Amino acid sequence: MNKAKSFLKVSMLQMQSKTTHQDNIKTLETAAQKAKDADLLVLPEYSGLLDKNVAEVQKSITTKTKDPFIKACCDLAKIHNIWIHIGSTPIKSGKKILNHSALINNHGFVVASYDKIHMFDIFPVDRKPIIESKHYKHGENAVLVDTPWGGWGMSICYDLRFPHLYRSYAQNDAKVLFIPSAFTLHAGDAHWEVLLRARAIETGAWVIAAAQVGKHEDGRETYGHSLIINPWGKVIVDLGGSKTNQVSIAIDISEVEQARSMIPSAKNRQTFGFKHIYS
Repeated sequence: MNKAKSFLKVSMLQMQSKTTHQDNIKTLETAAQKAKDADLLVLPEYSGLLDKNVAEVQKSITTKTKDPFIKACCDLAKIHNIWIHIGSTPIKSGKKILNHSALINNHGFVVASYDKIHMFDIFPVDRKPIIESKHYKHGENAVLVDTPWGGWGMSICYDLRFPHLYRSYAQNDAKVLFIPSAFTLHAGDAHWEVLLRARAIETGAWVIAAAQVGKHEDGRETYGHSLIINPWGKVIVDLGGSKTNQVSIAIDISEVEQARSMIPSAKNRQTFGFKHIYS
C-alpha cells in the first residue's frame, strides 16, 4: 500500500435510531448529504435498526447481502464519494442474530465486515439481567482494515471492556479504532469516557466512538456523548448527552506515531510467567 494519508476528515453522527430500516435510512440520507465534503461518515451501533423486541427484529432483518440499510449505505457512499462505517445493524445468522458492522469505501463496496465478539451479558444490582447471548450470536474474528489512512480496527460497544482486543489492533499498527455504541445511562455515566480514553492511551491510536442518544421508540434510553479521542487520550469531540447531532472534523493520523514514540509501550512489552502464592 502507498504511504498513508496524513489527514482524515471524519463526519460523526450521534443518532436516535428507530424500529424500522426505512426511518433510519431517511436519517442516513440526510447525514450523508451533510458529510459529502468529508472522507468518512461514522454511524453508531444499531444505526440500521434498534428494537429491544426481539420477535419484531427477527421479522424485520435479513442477511447482510440483502439488508436494506447496508444497501442504502453502499448507494450513498458512491453518490457522495465518501467512506461509510456502519456502526452496526442486526442481521440474520441461522436461528440467532449477529450484531454486524461494515465498512464501505467511496465506490460503494463493502471492504470489511465485523460481528460483535463480546456479548452484553450483565447482572446489575436491583435490575433485570441483560443476556444478549440469548438471542445474539458472537463473532469470531477481530478485523483490521488497510485503508489509504492506515489500519482501522473494528469493534462494537461491549467490546470496549476487553482491552486485549485493542492491544492486538495496536500491535498490528492500527491507526484508528472504531467503538460504535448504544450505551446505557447507568454504565455510560460511570464508565464510557474513562474506558474510551484508556483504550486510546493504551494503544496510542485515534478512537472514534459514535453513539446512540436519548429516548427511543422501543422504550430504552441511551447515553450519547459520541466521542473522538486523540492518541494521547484527549477528548477532541463530545456531542453531549441530550440530542442527535453531527460534526465533521479533520484528524491528524501522524499523531499516532508521535504518541507511540513518546511512550513506546508496545515495544516495551514483556512476556512473563504467573505465580500464585498460597500463604
